[in-house]
Amino acid sequence: MAIHPTAIVEDGAQLGADVEIGPFCLVGRKAKLGDGVRLISHASVTGDTTLGARSVVHPGAFLGGEGQIRGNDAPQARLVIGEDNVIREGVTMNLGSAIGHGVTQVGARGYFMSMSHIAHDCQVGDDVTMANGAVLAGHVQVGDGAVFGGLSAVQQYGRIGRGAMLGGISGANNDVIPYGMAWGPHAKLIGLNTVGLKRRGLSHADLHAMRAAFRAIFLEPLGSLKERVTAAREKWADIAQVVEICDFILAPAKRSLLPVRMHGHDADDE
Repeated sequence: MAIHPTAIVEDGAQLGADVEIGPFCLVGRKAKLGDGVRLISHASVTGDTTLGARSVVHPGAFLGGEGQIRGNDAPQARLVIGEDNVIREGVTMNLGSAIGHGVTQVGARGYFMSMSHIAHDCQVGDDVTMANGAVLAGHVQVGDGAVFGGLSAVQQYGRIGRGAMLGGISGANNDVIPYGMAWGPHAKLIGLNTVGLKRRGLSHADLHAMRAAFRAIFLEPLGSLKERVTAAREKWADIAQVVEICDFILAPAKRSLLPVRMHGHDADDE
């Protein structure tokens, strides 16, 4: 264990083996740092925050600040961050809130670039990448492997499915399906994240089936959205990714789906 003499580690903080705390860092009394965590310098871990093993926190990051919400009073609020995360300069992640889950959850192996932000009560999966300045409002749910471009933003209570990508300078005020690709200041769904799917090792046949299912769900004019989704789920029941997309669409949600950008115009949600 190595703690720089200018760092402040409050009584009660729990430090794992081989933790490194650099110059001018602050570790609060309720913080818990896993084995091998490294705070480079000028980083703060406050509140009831658990930081998983081998995570690296760069200068200016602030983890465990109170949720940014009016009238918040949540003395038991927590922030739980998984293992092997890279948290770059100026990143902020807030505790949960009294009106939410009470806990903000961030998975393992994430890469959070400079000035990205995770607000109160978010539930973020594993292997998530947030580029510079990407921000999540409160209560957002993010699936494993999702990617956020620089300066992108997700409105509160939004859902971003597994393996989805939100392009840079894009604002998502509704849900993005798993493996979807969304782009635009008022983001629209523009197709599937085929690059990400190929990197996941999806076979050509399965990718072809996913494209066919996407067309059947979003681009066919007949029937309601629910009817098209139900039919697609039955037709491609052996393709796990198609089933996942269908179940995501049919699940209860506070927000609707992003509309699809089509040639020359946008398709409205039903």
